[in-house]
Amino acid sequence: MTPITQSAALPSLDTAVFIAQAAKEKQAGDVLILEIGHLTSIADYFVFGSGESERQVRAIASFIEKEVFARFHSTPQVEGKETSKWILLDFDDVIVHIFKTDVRQYYALEKMWADAPQISIPEPGTIFRQPARGPQALPRPKAARRS
Repeated sequence: MTPITQSAALPSLDTAVFIAQAAKEKQAGDVLILEIGHLTSIADYFVFGSGESERQVRAIASFIEKEVFARFHSTPQVEGKETSKWILLDFDDVIVHIFKTDVRQYYALEKMWADAPQISIPEPGTIFRQPARGPQALPRPKAARRS
């Protein structure tokens, strides 16, 4: 996988974007990142993706595990590999849900988190520059400030 440029402000955001790009690279459908940290303490981000078959769901989840370990040396807690209809990968600050398409439609988790902002996902291999938010934002240099 082609590396992305890291953002110094939010490392879990970098991880979420990296995971979403890996899912897209493995042909996951409807890949989505939701920023949930201000709504719950369980994680900072959810990443969603879909596969058309149990085999594809398993392949997407395995690819994400492999890529995240290679880049961040992190292994997730995993649930759902036995049936591969809904695999959950828990990377602490980022929780990944890979669904079989019909199962995703049935549970509609994204609707439960409708208040969560959606994060844009750059195509794999492109530079990732998410605007800094809140206290992480750095002041603009004096030359760039408006009077």
